Amino acid sequence: MNATPSAWRNRVFLKIWLASLVSGTAVAAHDTAATWMMNLMSPSGLFISLMASLAALPFFLFTLPAGALADALNSGTILRLANLWLAGCAGALALLGWAGFLNPILLLAGVFALGLGFAVNAPVWASLVPQLVTDEELPSALTLGGVQLNISGILGPALAGILLSKLQAPFVFALNATGFHVVFMAIPALRKKDCDLGRTLVGFVRSIAISVRYVGQTKNVRNILFRNGVFSSLVVVIPALLPVVLLKELQLDGSSLGLVFASMGVGSVVGAIFIIPWLRSRFATEHLMLIAQITLAGVYVLMAMVHHCLYCLVPMALAGASWTLATSELWVAAQRAIPDSARGRISALMMVLSQGATTLGAIAWGISAQIAGTRLTLFAAAFLFCVTSLVMMLLFRIRRDQSAPPDETRAFARLEGALSMYAR
Repeated sequence: MNATPSAWRNRVFLKIWLASLVSGTAVAAHDTAATWMMNLMSPSGLFISLMASLAALPFFLFTLPAGALADALNSGTILRLANLWLAGCAGALALLGWAGFLNPILLLAGVFALGLGFAVNAPVWASLVPQLVTDEELPSALTLGGVQLNISGILGPALAGILLSKLQAPFVFALNATGFHVVFMAIPALRKKDCDLGRTLVGFVRSIAISVRYVGQTKNVRNILFRNGVFSSLVVVIPALLPVVLLKELQLDGSSLGLVFASMGVGSVVGAIFIIPWLRSRFATEHLMLIAQITLAGVYVLMAMVHHCLYCLVPMALAGASWTLATSELWVAAQRAIPDSARGRISALMMVLSQGATTLGAIAWGISAQIAGTRLTLFAAAFLFCVTSLVMMLLFRIRRDQSAPPDETRAFARLEGALSMYAR
């Protein structure tokens, strides 16, 4: 019996997976190097917090339109253009850094420009995998996609730590640009789509209106999306404030920063493989969410009190495992609650709302840390996490149903039919 995951036996998929692993590792290294570079250029921790906000903002603004383009245009063309854009942005940051012209404003602009490329790339990339593999290979392909992200999340920061101790951050930016070129060359030729762009965009606007109305009329789905938004606004403390603690309070060097960031990836992988399956076999969704959120609140308290790099490793690993648990539970709950006919649209709406909450949360927490201090803000975030966890469990419960009830599915179909007749 061949133990190799079936999708790996697909040579086209294996090629794109390996390219994604290389590029994903370079992206994670770039993020660590950019944080380190901002620390060197700006005395204020606010600029480090704004990096998380500006990275999420393009996803809030452009993910839904990009999904409509993915349905209308050739996926291969969009992916090639997106990766060329990403390579150009990373290369420009490298050149500006080597020339000595890079400053905090330009680095923030670079973060936003890269986020724009990722926002366009993400929905198209999600639609690419089913075009490359068979139905039998699809489950293993999706699993391997998650494995690739986790491996990159560990290797990238560790690689950045090594390179930052020997070379400068612009070299890491240039490495990231090279990684995007690797993906560009690995993208296969895909069949052209025969689709009217104007009609697709009109259908896109109509479908979003249907989805918003459905969410407004369906309590369970509305609760899931609301809780996901609240969670995103609080968990963004990790990318927005913990780097400030590590760099401004603990004064870590580049290699130590990479080690701490890598420990979060390790926690995510260990949690996904060993801890989360064990917890899911024993607790319901509400209890799993409570465990994850209380653990994250505890991490914030620990990070507010820590005074040495080594003591950061365990809290960051716990943060990675808890973040993975909570987001996966919310995502699974949403997929169970959404009718099959609305799954794609409401999932996209869920991602957009999450990124909007992340953007606003990062700004709010960054300003709070600037005014009240980073450690006091972490204590406040921990308190809010505990309070909102209990409020959400009591007032915005997630139903345990395994699928959307028939009446909710029929309600969505009626909405879709009514809006289609109105559009004619």
